[in-house]
Amino acid sequence: MANKVIISCAITGSIHTPTMSDALPVTPDQIATQAVDAAKAGAAILHLHARDPRDGRPSPDPNIFMRFLPRIKQACDAVVNITTGGAVTMTVDQRITAALQLSPEMCSLNMGSMNFALYPMARRYKTWKYDWEEAYLLNSDAYIFPNTFRDIERIYKALGEGHGVKFEHECYDTGHLYNLAHCIDRGLFKPPVFLQLIFGILGGIGADLENLLFMKRTADRLFGDQYLWSVLAGGRHQMNFCTTAAMMGGNVRVGLEDSLYIGPGKLAASNAEQVAKIRRIVEELGYEIATPAEARATLGLKGAANVKF
Repeated sequence: MANKVIISCAITGSIHTPTMSDALPVTPDQIATQAVDAAKAGAAILHLHARDPRDGRPSPDPNIFMRFLPRIKQACDAVVNITTGGAVTMTVDQRITAALQLSPEMCSLNMGSMNFALYPMARRYKTWKYDWEEAYLLNSDAYIFPNTFRDIERIYKALGEGHGVKFEHECYDTGHLYNLAHCIDRGLFKPPVFLQLIFGILGGIGADLENLLFMKRTADRLFGDQYLWSVLAGGRHQMNFCTTAAMMGGNVRVGLEDSLYIGPGKLAASNAEQVAKIRRIVEELGYEIATPAEARATLGLKGAANVKF
């Protein structure tokens, strides 16, 4: 995989609400269509959340996942990565229900509890498409995203040992790297691990490039050569952080979960548009993008034939 970059695309997430962009996919048909298009544009991994198709609110319902996952699997070869983060309003039981039932190749896993604040975004909008959106954002000043060591162990045993799932370890701050190292010392995860270094979420580490360098150096100290890594950054920081990560030998994640924009002040038309942009940047830098098959081999995944959708 020397000179290869894995592009992940986070299709919808649970941060942004329907009012913010008409391009944000919320129905199963929209999620499937945008996921397949993102894969065709070059995404080797598709990170997926579900939403209630009636009003676009985040949903943990496996039945909604099943309205788009089989279609994605049939239409492309991309790795499906199902969230265990769900939304900060969900319990841990709710957050892992879909993954336990559907047994994907990969799941995201937040590596620590944290404040997860969305409320500043509410100031930008005067009217809303749905009545749940404003309260969802404003109440986040009281949200704690729980991922205790007990939660992490439970998710690892249920999905890692129980289903052969590989994790995208979402690290929102330096302490999350130490949490993961502690868990590895306890035998909970088998190296090499796949890190997703996350910048720019209020409650996590800030989107300063010095922090990216510090997080990378910390990962080197803790994990040596027994890890792979990727970077995502929220909002306007998305593309410059991903570009820097690629230049440093890392992998990248884009998608409308992380940013609704394609450039300054310009909303993205789709997830595929963001994938195509970072692909152009990566290839102009002299790197190649990894295929889904190469991503599977590098990450040691169980293969699409062993999922339950």
